[in-house]
Amino acid sequence: MIAHKLIQGSDEWHAHRAEFDNASDAPAMLGESPYKTRTELIAERATGITKEHDKATQARFAEGHDFEAMARPVAEKIVGESLYPVTGTNGTLGASFDGLTMMEDIAMEHKRLNNDIRACNSVDELPIMYRIQMEQQLMVSEETEKVLFLATNWDGETLIEEKHFWYTTDTAIRNRIIAGWIQFHKDVDSYIPAEVIEKPKAEAIEAFPVPSIQVRGELVSNNLAEIMPKFDKYLEETNTNLVTDQDFADGEANAKKSREAAKNLKLTAKAVVDQIAPVSEVVSTLELYADKFNMLGLKLEKAVTQQKETIKTNAILKAKQDMAEHINELEKEISPLRLNCAQPDFATAIRGLKTIVSLHNKIADALAAGKITADAAARDIRAKLSWYRECAKDYTFLFADLAQIIVKAEDDFQLVVKTRIDARKVEDVARAAKIKADAEAEIKAQQEREEDARQQREYEATLTKPEPVAEVKQEVKAVTIAESVTRPADSAGEPAKPTLSVTETLYYKGHQPTPEELVMAVAYGFKVEQTRALEWLKAANFNGLKLAA
Repeated sequence: MIAHKLIQGSDEWHAHRAEFDNASDAPAMLGESPYKTRTELIAERATGITKEHDKATQARFAEGHDFEAMARPVAEKIVGESLYPVTGTNGTLGASFDGLTMMEDIAMEHKRLNNDIRACNSVDELPIMYRIQMEQQLMVSEETEKVLFLATNWDGETLIEEKHFWYTTDTAIRNRIIAGWIQFHKDVDSYIPAEVIEKPKAEAIEAFPVPSIQVRGELVSNNLAEIMPKFDKYLEETNTNLVTDQDFADGEANAKKSREAAKNLKLTAKAVVDQIAPVSEVVSTLELYADKFNMLGLKLEKAVTQQKETIKTNAILKAKQDMAEHINELEKEISPLRLNCAQPDFATAIRGLKTIVSLHNKIADALAAGKITADAAARDIRAKLSWYRECAKDYTFLFADLAQIIVKAEDDFQLVVKTRIDARKVEDVARAAKIKADAEAEIKAQQEREEDARQQREYEATLTKPEPVAEVKQEVKAVTIAESVTRPADSAGEPAKPTLSVTETLYYKGHQPTPEELVMAVAYGFKVEQTRALEWLKAANFNGLKLAA
């Protein structure tokens, strides 16, 4: 914070305030001040023309400054430190502190005690305009941790009553202030001076001539011929097409006058009848005009109500259209996402208002508040989207529900995004590891197959291909084992021959093979090494073996 040596209320202080967005103006900027409308503040900032206060108001301000000075020692006892008035700025924001400690960690805001403050039991019950002002003070003095809100009432220099609360920062109010000043400057830049209309008063209406009728058993005299043209002129010329506040004021006055005229005419007619019966013509005339005035009064009353409703409805519809267009422009910046912003409650904002000017002011305030809320929501989504697009650029397929989760608080939103991405990364690592393991296993298996094939080829290379034997009835695959056996004598007594080839040995009829020959036969038949054939035979269980015929 930058501190400025300025005396509150001085010309230099006022000149300084004109250059900054001040904490005391923040409630009006947000449409929360009972003393100044947002429209008035916009006009002041756009034109530089401020409202001049009368002597009574200036005296009230002076008394407030006196109370503030007397209250400072009271605040110092509560705080436990000395307090000094300070004017400070931080960027475009400004604030005038009623009191600030030397370390700037505690501030004081003083108000004159009133019934609204008396009714409060906690700081959260304080009127929102006070909390807005103190929140901006915390924004200006970033070292300040809390604000002592002190309200006092004095009799001379004697403290009569005091009430105080401690205020700490409120994120929701702070966000409103940030967005509010942004929208406020947009409205100042686009400001178009409007005609200032004082609250209208009904024009003076010439009093109706009073009927004068006297009877003494008969009609003596009457002035109906003189006053009827005036009645007719008034009935014809009275405006019933009401548009402006002046029209409505005149209409209400004319309606009242017409009702009174009708009532008086009825009373006069009754008085005539009471005096004498054969005066039907006079009575009929009086009653006729009484009915006409009643009809005019009723018409004017309906016109006031209906046309005010029309103006109110049109103003609300236009504000809703402006709000919709504003949201549409914001959504272009966050497409394809949409803003979940409700329309301001314009009808509630203008409930109970009597004048067209106040109606338009309140609708403008509600519209500005709606735009501020929408801007804040859009700004929040833009910030989240910027972070999301950088963080999740390779994982957008995980966030089909982005529109639902992006409205979460920023920390929660980022946690959801990071958690999903981290879980997917773990899955990807596991998937990649499995693919790698499967590939390595396949490579190993292929290598084993190739090694087995190589060994088989080497083994087969050591064998000679046998010649077919004539008496062998079945085809024998050529596997030659480089060994020979001796043929024994057969049953016919034929002498043994010295040697037989393996093929001849395996298919020699009547010969019982030796274990070595069985091993050779299995190796021969399955084209494997003899060692493997021997392992198979050792593992085989021939008990209960049944062979086909």
